[in-house]
Amino acid sequence: MRTAIVTGEYHIGGETFINRHIQHLFGGDTVVVCGRFHGSNPYDKAWFARRERPTTTDLLTAPYWMMRNRILHNTSRLPFGRAKRDLTTFLRDQKVELILAEFGTQALAMAPLANELDLPIFTYFRGTDASKAIQTERMREAYRRMMPRLAGVFSVSQFLLDNLARHDIRHPDSVVIPSGVDVRRFVPGQKQPLSCLAVGRFVEKKAPLTTLRSFAEATRDLPHARLDFIGDGPLLAPAQALAEELGAKERVIFHGSQPHDFVRGKLATAQFFLQHSITAANGNTEGLPTAIQEAMACGCITVSTRHAGIPEAIDEGKTGWLVEEHDADGFTTAIGRAMQATDTGEMASLARRVAEERFDNDVLLKKLETHIRATLA
Repeated sequence: MRTAIVTGEYHIGGETFINRHIQHLFGGDTVVVCGRFHGSNPYDKAWFARRERPTTTDLLTAPYWMMRNRILHNTSRLPFGRAKRDLTTFLRDQKVELILAEFGTQALAMAPLANELDLPIFTYFRGTDASKAIQTERMREAYRRMMPRLAGVFSVSQFLLDNLARHDIRHPDSVVIPSGVDVRRFVPGQKQPLSCLAVGRFVEKKAPLTTLRSFAEATRDLPHARLDFIGDGPLLAPAQALAEELGAKERVIFHGSQPHDFVRGKLATAQFFLQHSITAANGNTEGLPTAIQEAMACGCITVSTRHAGIPEAIDEGKTGWLVEEHDADGFTTAIGRAMQATDTGEMASLARRVAEERFDNDVLLKKLETHIRATLA
């Protein structure tokens, strides 16, 4: 079933969930519609970039189309003029039968055109698009008007569907299918005792300073404990300064942004995975972090927060420990409890087994395909 995968940027290596759909959905019979093309096409797919330079005529008529789309759809994101004509031609020439918008915000731009072309369109909600994006009534109303145009909705967590429903944004065919992880590549290795790993952008939502401070306090009397950070972002420099201030510089390593294979290697040997996710001031939340799913597949014991879809992955006291958002003292206690646990081997084995049962992305990909086919039938 030839599918157009709609995403904001192509290609981004870290978007493993989207890249997997581009590579493998319906046997890889896919094309890509993106907002911006970054010059790399590793999967050799036909692609179309929506944000090309507009013509003079389009610039002159833009106020009319933006106002019209705002009145009809409560959003001005829709393509018009040459961009719409070229996109229509691309979809027809590529014989596209189905559209999968990888974020709700991308579906806003595509749903009316999909309806015009009689193409079924589904969307996937993954985090920001069902949290930060719906902080304004304008966007909430745009989503409400979009929902009847969609054939179905997928989400990486029930939390996101519930978050949408709180604002009366619902679709009768809504299904939770996590992004998943390749459990054949992400496997446990030889674990290094008292080793901790944190993976993600150094941004407010990940609260890296809380993670660092809690680790330093929890392991003050454990000189062999280590914490590896992988990622970059605006809070990286403050985190490095804090590590020195706390006297933990020798026990904390900042690796910066690294390739996925580097992350996989560190997960294989790490004993504990730390992630103090919080709701950012702008409303941004996680969906169900891929990094936690990968950590579980690698037999890591997770210490995290009761945030977004994380409780849907971690069984408290069995595969990890969870605390409330912003509970720094509780996070410190949980890290200490994890390091003093006597059944870490059993917990690691259970985390691996849960990942195999819930997050095998081969199984989840088939589930996605099966649901799409059933809906269209």
